[in-house]
Amino acid sequence: MKHALVTGGSGGIGAAICRKLAQAGLHVIVHANSRLEKAETLAAEIRAAGGSATAIAFDVTDRAATAAALAQLTEAQAIQVLVNNAGIHEDAVFPGMSGEQWDKVVDVSLNGFYNVTQPLTLPMIRTRWGRIINISSVAAIAGNRGQVNYAAAKGALHAASKSLALEVASRGITVNAVAPGIIATDMIEGSFDPAAIKQLVPMQRAGQPEEVANLVAFLASEEAAYISGQVISINGGMI
Repeated sequence: MKHALVTGGSGGIGAAICRKLAQAGLHVIVHANSRLEKAETLAAEIRAAGGSATAIAFDVTDRAATAAALAQLTEAQAIQVLVNNAGIHEDAVFPGMSGEQWDKVVDVSLNGFYNVTQPLTLPMIRTRWGRIINISSVAAIAGNRGQVNYAAAKGALHAASKSLALEVASRGITVNAVAPGIIATDMIEGSFDPAAIKQLVPMQRAGQPEEVANLVAFLASEEAAYISGQVISINGGMI
């Protein structure tokens, strides 16, 4: 059984991805930053439904703590599917954006990508099979007011995905980014009312976390072996 790690796995999109990967027959490691109990609840739900899952908590911005946690996880078996889903918003118009707001967002999305992915890459290479899927955003493609920090971090993730894809392609490993648009999660509550969504999205609705999870599960499958270095949008036709 292949092992999959989903960072930010206890959140809306992350939880849907965890459930879908477990349904596909993977052992899923549900990651949380600090709320381990939430990740454990999801892992228990997956096991109750017949899947295989465990939970873990560590701060992806803490390089040493992340390395220690991953070393424990990979003692017995390499992680062959990695979904870098952890991310945060600290929105503000750029002239009023603090250095702390910039640093926090870049630290989680971009430095977190390095801190988690780099220690897992060589063990994955040794198995000669792997899937690295980085969850990005439509903001990294089209931009968004008040999200210069978020768009910058996710845009850098696109470039990193394409470069890493070139490095590991000959080892049976694919690397892709998935860029969701407006998805119905707690994160967007209060940000978009139904009228705004109808105006912004040609399909006139928010996407569902399960729709993102379906795409991620496909990219993690054998069937997606020839797809790598891509940024794949899922946004209801926004761009």
